[in-house]
Formats: sequence, structure tokens, C-alpha cells
Amino acid sequence: MLNLNIKEKEMGRSNNKPSKEVINAWHKDASNWICGGFIYYNKEDKRWFPPKRNPAMGWTINFANKKSILAFIILLLAIMVIAYAIKKTI
Repeated sequence: MLNLNIKEKEMGRSNNKPSKEVINAWHKDASNWICGGFIYYNKEDKRWFPPKRNPAMGWTINFANKKSILAFIILLLAIMVIAYAIKKTI
């Protein structure tokens, strides 16, 4: 139990959410970015779509989070179905 409390304090957690300082540290940590900063991979970060390295460019997928990968696949499938439906009506 002591180790868990220490870990929570290190991460700045009080209600299972990391503090803004921790999120900023994860975002700036080069080891969380793969392929020259195009792919974000951080198992500790539970956000599905964190901002890209340059936040003005939008969001990226946290490939360490299975839920975000599933959401990305569903989004791609929805786009493909809509594109197919539009193509079928033309």
C-alpha cells in the first residue's frame, strides 16, 4: 500500500487523474513519441486522443491504450461505410 501511495504522489494523483504537470511531462518526454514524434505511446496515459507534439496540429492516438485503437478503427470503418454509401448513390 505504501508503494501505491508513493506512486500516486509521484504522478500527482489525488483522484486517479494525473495532474497537469504530469501530463505535460509525459507530453514532453521524447521516449513517449515514436517514429520521429508521429506516434504517441504511453501506457500510463489513459487519454484516448492526446494532443500532438504541436497542439495546433490537432490530436493523435495513444497507441498504448487499447480503447483508443478500437475508437480509431471504428472511426475508420464509419468513414469507409459513409464513403461507400455516397459512392453507391452517385
